[in-house]
Amino acid sequence: MITNIPLLTRRAGLAALLAAVSLLGACVPMVIGGAAVGGSMVVSDRRTAGAQLEDQAIEVKAGNAVSALLGDRGHVNVTSYNLMVLLTGEVPTEADKAAVEKAVSQIEHVRAVVNDLAAMPNSSYSARSNDSVITGKVKAAFFDASDLSANSIKVVTERSIVFLMGRVTEAEAKRAVELARSVGGVQKVVRVFEIITPAELAAMKSSPPASAPAAAAKP
Repeated sequence: MITNIPLLTRRAGLAALLAAVSLLGACVPMVIGGAAVGGSMVVSDRRTAGAQLEDQAIEVKAGNAVSALLGDRGHVNVTSYNLMVLLTGEVPTEADKAAVEKAVSQIEHVRAVVNDLAAMPNSSYSARSNDSVITGKVKAAFFDASDLSANSIKVVTERSIVFLMGRVTEAEAKRAVELARSVGGVQKVVRVFEIITPAELAAMKSSPPASAPAAAAKP
């Protein structure tokens, strides 16, 4: 099932490594997704360097805001990509869900919030561990695909639902969904992509990412 929101050894080894890294943050109620900024990742990332840094700042600010609202009553994941924030996890009530979205939307430079929080008890640590394994497997599948840029797509998994973020062409989006759906244990794939044209992608490849201020970014 695919939900659209507008806007071998080598593989097994990579999946295990990615899952192990993800599990380091699985033992706390609040999990904040981090954006890798530095070295080759900055070069291969389709966001500007400024947007990458702003995404990191947004995640920290959003995490603090959610902690102030819920304390340890919820399990909320905050992931920002190109100033678009994805909220996943569990909160006690629908009112909490709305309050979290409102608080995050008011953070400077946030241009959109995709709220996929569920009003339900917190997921178990075993469920979160399974989510980390699924994330690792999906990333490994992307890494093995010669027709896909793995570094251009962020993968978030919550309750076996895989969310895909990134600046990709429609063809890349369809390919990524196809690969994610083929991974065992995936219940649903949700697209949270920012679709770009082939011409825009070609322009990105022909010149290094600009370092314009993140605040200038537009949907």
